[in-house]
This record gives sequence, C-alpha cells and structure tokens, in this order.
Amino acid sequence: MDNRTAGRTALAVLGLCFVLTVLSRGVNESFTVFLLPISQGFGWDRAEVISIYSLSALTSGLAAPLIGRLFDRAGPRAVYGLGLLLICAALTVAGYAQQLWQLQLCIGVVVGFASACLGNVTGSLLLARWFGPRLPTAMAVIYSAMGAGALVALPVSQLLIDAYGWRGAYQILGGVALAIFVPFFLLPMAPLLWRRVAEGSPHLPKHNVAQSGDQNWTLGSAIRHHAFWALFSTFFFTAIGIFAITAQVVAYLIDAGFPPLQAATAWGFSGVLLLFGMLTISWLDGVIGRRRSILLSYSLTISGIVLLYYLQHFPNWWLLAGFVVCFGGTQGSRGPLITATAMRIFRGKRVGTIFGTISIGSGLGAALGSWSGGLLHDWTGGYNAVLGFALVSIVVGMIPFLTVPMLRR
Repeated sequence: MDNRTAGRTALAVLGLCFVLTVLSRGVNESFTVFLLPISQGFGWDRAEVISIYSLSALTSGLAAPLIGRLFDRAGPRAVYGLGLLLICAALTVAGYAQQLWQLQLCIGVVVGFASACLGNVTGSLLLARWFGPRLPTAMAVIYSAMGAGALVALPVSQLLIDAYGWRGAYQILGGVALAIFVPFFLLPMAPLLWRRVAEGSPHLPKHNVAQSGDQNWTLGSAIRHHAFWALFSTFFFTAIGIFAITAQVVAYLIDAGFPPLQAATAWGFSGVLLLFGMLTISWLDGVIGRRRSILLSYSLTISGIVLLYYLQHFPNWWLLAGFVVCFGGTQGSRGPLITATAMRIFRGKRVGTIFGTISIGSGLGAALGSWSGGLLHDWTGGYNAVLGFALVSIVVGMIPFLTVPMLRR
C-alpha cells in the first residue's frame, strides 16, 4: 500500500469512527431532551430521572477497561458490532417501559455499555494504528462527535417527541442504529474490509509494539505510576463539572424563558462550535505547547459557566451565544490531547486495557456529576448550587496540569 492509498484509507477509518461516535453521543446527549417528557409523564422528580443518565455514564466508564481488553483481543469489528446491536435493542425496548428500573436498565446499563463500545476508547485505539503522531488531530475530530451528535440528535429528538411522543422517538432512534449495522457488518465484503481496517497503516510502527527505550507497561505497573492517577483525576473531576451542567442544560434554558425547541437547538449548535474548538486546541498544541493549550481550554470552560449563571437573571441571546461558544465549544476540547498524552506514556501491548482503565475516571465523573447536579437542583429548587459545584470541579480537574511534572512537560 503506497502513501496515498494509506492516507485515503486512514481518512475512511476516521469517517467510520466519527459516524459511530456521533450515534453513540447523540443517543446519550439526547437524554437532555427526553428528561422533561419522561419526568412529566411519570411524575418522577428530577433526581430520579437523571439517575438514568447517571447510570449510563457510570456503566460506560466502568465498561471502558473491558472494552479496551476486548479491542486488544477481538479487534474493532466485534466491539463496534456489539455496540450497534445493543443500542438498537435497548432503545426499542425502552419505548415500552412502564417503571423507572426498566429505563435504568435499558437506557442506563445497556446504552451505557453500548456507548463504551462505540465511543472514544475504541476510536482512539483504532485511530492510533492509522495516524501515529497525528493522533491528537484525528482525535479532535472524534471528540467533536460529541458535539455533532448533540447538534443532530437534540433538535431531531425534540421533533420526534413532538410528533410521536418520547416512546416513539426512542423506537425510531433504535431503527436508525439497526440501519447503520446492516451495511457495515452484514455485507459479504464486510469481514475483509474490517480485517484491513484493524491492521493499521503499514507505514507506522505496529500498534502493539513498544518502541526502543519504552517501558513494557502492564496495567499493574501503570497503576503504580503517578501519571496514571493524574490523568484519571483529570478525567474524573472535569467530567463531574461538565456533566453536572450538560444533563440539565436544556431544562435550565427552558426555565430561563427560552422555548423548548429553541433551547434544544441552541445547545445542539454547540456541536458545530465543539468541532472548531477541538481543532483549534489541537492546533495550538503544536504552537504554544500542550500544557498551555489545555489550560486555555479550561479558562474558556470556566468563563462559560459564569455566563450561564448570569443567563438566568438576564435571559438574552447574547449571553446564550457566549455560553455556547465558551462552554459548549470547549467542553471536550481537552480530550484529544489528554488521550494522546496517555497513549504516548503507556504505549505497548496493553495500551487498550490501560487507557480503558484511565477512562473509568470520565465515566465515574459523568455519573457523579449528573446525579449530584440533579440532587442539588431538587434540594435547593434552583441551579446556583449546581453551577458552583461544577465550577469547583472544573478547577480541581485542571490542577494536575499545574502540579504534575510529567503533565507539565
């Protein structure tokens, strides 16, 4: 395979990862639109309904090491195929749910596990085989799928809910997952194509071979290294701050006086900005350095939280636009650089398992942040405590890049 063919194949693999991640994140982020209809339909309080979202994030995080290990052993076809089938089944069954535990099982546990199959762990491990030193830029595209999924899924979900109710909307989205599964996995040429995708670029070092001078990392040796826990804590506390807000952001905007479809569309538009935010922060990585780029993204996220606080007192499109740009455009912008840092430090045969275990921090943080945000809203009857909680968590998540020597370099 010549360089031009390898480059085209790499772009095709990037597109595949992007589409599947968009589906995964779209299903997850669309829950912010389903929150109010489900709550009103059953009469459940905010914390009960958000427990579904929190359980999904928790399951996704806890499943990450298993997904990394499954990827190391069975390859991307098995992981992606399993994720699509689980999403199809879970959303279809969720449309018939009558009890809270049924939604917790379908949307919380099953969709959470499926999201781990289709998400950033699988994408980063596969793209590392094709992009090598250009992995941060490739991962910026994949992480931006979180925003792209929101951009597409939030307004579409709101329109489906308006037309068919939340039950019908879930069943239609389940059909979309099935429609994606069929051409990617059931066509006669699919096994051969997936085998080629899994091999990686012939012009890069093999993905599972440590380079000269690298430590032969195992999960045990990685856990004993301070960089592992620094990256874990960054994922954990940052996710707490982000998801404490994102789980309720559409409801927050509606309470502030914006119509439901406008609120969903405005927050969904963060997907466009997130792509530019990802690419900009990744570009700055090569201009001003990784540490400065990451700290800049944190400062913009913090500014977005401040703007969101004032939005409840002065609801206008200028403040809303500022919040979407600052918070929505940077909410995941650190992810590609942190991922590339982890895979640079812990490269070798066990990189999938190690990175998957680090990613537990993100899932635990997302679960704790969204659940705690719901509780704080119910206890206080407002959002100020939620915003304060999120702000402190974001600042704590930034600290390792100020104090840990290996992350400061």
